[in-house]
Amino acid sequence: MKLKDLYFDFPEDLIATEPQRPSRVLYVGKGVKEITIETLLQQIPAGDVLVVNNTKVLKRRVFAGDLEILFLSSTDKLTWEVLFPSRKFSLGDVIDLPLGYKMTLVQKGRPQLVKVDQPLEETYFSQIAELPLPPYIQKMRKQRHAISADESWYQTAWASQPGSFAAPTASLHFSPQDIEGLKNRGVKVLELTLHVGLGTFLPVTVEDLDQHQMHQEYVQIPPQTWIAVQEAKRKGYKIWSLGTTATRALESVAMDYLSGSSVTGYSGFSKLLIQPGFEWTVVDRLLTNFHQPESTLLALVAGFAGLERLTKAYRFAIANKFKLFSYGDLSVWEKEPEALGKGTRNYC
Repeated sequence: MKLKDLYFDFPEDLIATEPQRPSRVLYVGKGVKEITIETLLQQIPAGDVLVVNNTKVLKRRVFAGDLEILFLSSTDKLTWEVLFPSRKFSLGDVIDLPLGYKMTLVQKGRPQLVKVDQPLEETYFSQIAELPLPPYIQKMRKQRHAISADESWYQTAWASQPGSFAAPTASLHFSPQDIEGLKNRGVKVLELTLHVGLGTFLPVTVEDLDQHQMHQEYVQIPPQTWIAVQEAKRKGYKIWSLGTTATRALESVAMDYLSGSSVTGYSGFSKLLIQPGFEWTVVDRLLTNFHQPESTLLALVAGFAGLERLTKAYRFAIANKFKLFSYGDLSVWEKEPEALGKGTRNYC
């Protein structure tokens, strides 16, 4: 797939700077139409499965004066991979962090490597760090810092497993009451974990998506989730995936990217890149936000629904002023017939 196929223009005022409540829903099946969240919930029948991602976003965005630093992961107690604008710094430069901590630049690149003078515990980040909001939200708000409401806005209602650098934003449209209502009607709601990683912040820099080096992300799927998915598929029920993260996690099992079994569950790191031509074997319905142009997330939707349907739906959404991106409105997609799996992988 060519990157230019995923480009589209949009008015900047469609970028949402806060969650849409209630969210508008664009339903893309044989046609394109707008429905309500309530209508959507009623359209998920008893016996079907809704899979959600229970990852929790880490507070790791630290401001050292005007310098913004995203702490990614530590290789030992004092060594960290980080992201920050390091061009004006030299190796060995010392940067003052809040609360008297110091950070030394050890290696440039993306990410950079730094040494801190004392261990950075979670209590440190909870005191001074912010959630890593997407830069376009900061730009539209005309302020770099998160606001207090983001503490709840940018976490899902079922976030329980810390480790992510971005929220699985399709889940932001639903409340615990919505989920309980589905369960009471006989819909099976199941959890898995995919921690959104560094690649979320990095643009695609190649013209041919086949040449893109996909980032790896940690996935854990409990045995009860996969067993229920298997059973539903055998009985002819549909699997609804709440977000691209849950989608990549489920299809990663079918692609043998993860280790484990139905008895023990599956875990590991996945670099799964989905685009048109992908052979789907698990997910039947996709619920997701409207994604940025030329992104791997948009490529995933194109692989699920077809590029022509994607283009038509996004034109409709923009013409009808749907709000876009992380805090924006919701889209729901039926799978394009040509995207159906050929049954060559045994996920049961």
